[in-house]
Amino acid sequence: MVWSSASRRFPSVKWVVFLTLALACSRRTKQDAPAVTTAPPGSSTRTPSESLDDPVTSASTPLNSGVSNPTASAELRFVVIGGGPVPESNEVSLEQDVDLVRRNLPGTGLVLFAGGTGSPTVRELSPTVAADRVRLELGDLFAPRPGRRSRYRAARFQARSATLDNVEQTLSAALAGGDGSLLVYIAAHGDRGDAARDNSVALWGGGVLSVARLAELHERRSRPMRLVATSCFSGGFGELAFASADPKRRRPSKVPRCGVFAGTADRETSGCDPNPNRRSQESYGLHLAHALAGQRKDGSPLPVAPADFDADGKIGLLDAHTWARIEAVSFDVPTTTSERWLRAVEPGSAPIDLRLSPEDAAVVERLGRALGVTDEQSASARWQELDRQIAAVNDELDDVEAELATSEDALATQLLERWPVLDDAFHPDFEATFAANRDAIAQLFERSDDAERRRLAAQRSDQLYGALDRAAVAEARILRLLRAYETLHKLAALTRRQGEGSEYYQRLLSCERAPL
Repeated sequence: MVWSSASRRFPSVKWVVFLTLALACSRRTKQDAPAVTTAPPGSSTRTPSESLDDPVTSASTPLNSGVSNPTASAELRFVVIGGGPVPESNEVSLEQDVDLVRRNLPGTGLVLFAGGTGSPTVRELSPTVAADRVRLELGDLFAPRPGRRSRYRAARFQARSATLDNVEQTLSAALAGGDGSLLVYIAAHGDRGDAARDNSVALWGGGVLSVARLAELHERRSRPMRLVATSCFSGGFGELAFASADPKRRRPSKVPRCGVFAGTADRETSGCDPNPNRRSQESYGLHLAHALAGQRKDGSPLPVAPADFDADGKIGLLDAHTWARIEAVSFDVPTTTSERWLRAVEPGSAPIDLRLSPEDAAVVERLGRALGVTDEQSASARWQELDRQIAAVNDELDDVEAELATSEDALATQLLERWPVLDDAFHPDFEATFAANRDAIAQLFERSDDAERRRLAAQRSDQLYGALDRAAVAEARILRLLRAYETLHKLAALTRRQGEGSEYYQRLLSCERAPL
């Protein structure tokens, strides 16, 4: 990566992927850095459519219980995979989601998270980190990164390291046999591939598990699988509805499987937060994990009735997914394998029958009421207006980011003209240069015209990113509503036609609805 002015300021939208180690989950808290989210496309041409270490846990396993590893004959009911490729990408919210899930899923399970048991690879925001202010200024200018105001600690549960080898070996063994389905829960970071089946999750040490590879591992086995993925671009795993995760031939999967996902194949998701305060966090994954535990986001009990959309007396996987679609005030646009299949095989539309999908009917009614949108036409108009707002903010942001980059170039030039090693903290002369000239360096940051231009541009940039974040959340929630309408229209058309496509849709739906 060539060093340039555009890469110096952390919130630059052009460099978010690079600065978060190519991980697409880019939402952060204000304390970590000025709030920023990668903007969704601003074009009005978009459509609502898919625009070996140790551990074990069970429903009764308390925190840090020290439960031993299951025997070779023990049947795993779930596998939880979490974290990212480096400590900086293992935000504490991912650890908290994994912990909540692994303590509340029934049966015996196994967790693979970051560097594993005892590894200090959980990143937690710590505004009180002791650091020299001027040194931090140099870092923000020359080498910005999100973890500089964080501390690191070990996960609060036992876990294997989430390397690609460990993940593949664990999944292969767990899928080889056993009664009932295996639940695979992924709370990680995601990346987008050339096609949806090439989308992937980033694993500890730099390996990636792609949609196509997971399909290959599963199709060598026979055990049914249900998948939850909360990573960015996780909707790519919707391709598992197809044989070999290949939608081109429109053939159902050869082995039983289904899944629910935080976002469509082409969208980022929220939930990567270094702030340990759960009340400050917001994401689909947070609401889903709490719903599966029988809780609201704040930890208070969630009665079955409000979240039992299929009226089977339990909060199943699709119930929790639907609850999160309604409740999450985030820029997630969740989807499922059944939705992916429906959109692939049904080109038509028919008048809505709310009885065909109580889950989508609930989204239309409850989310629509929360948003003050009472019909499909109003939702479409609201979405188009938000699209225009996002485009306008992006246009202004481009200008402000250009001004910011220019001022940073000028400030960096002033510093490097006098002290050429300041852009390399590993240079042998850096420490001596910094110690001897700290006060003069501080004066340039505090009093120079270029520093003032930079401050003003940064303030305006932060304001615009805040506006963009709010608009992106509003746009995503409206898009969820529009997708519910679209699903209902297509489902009505598919139900009229019947046939193999309709039968397989119902099998996927039954798999998604099944209780845990």
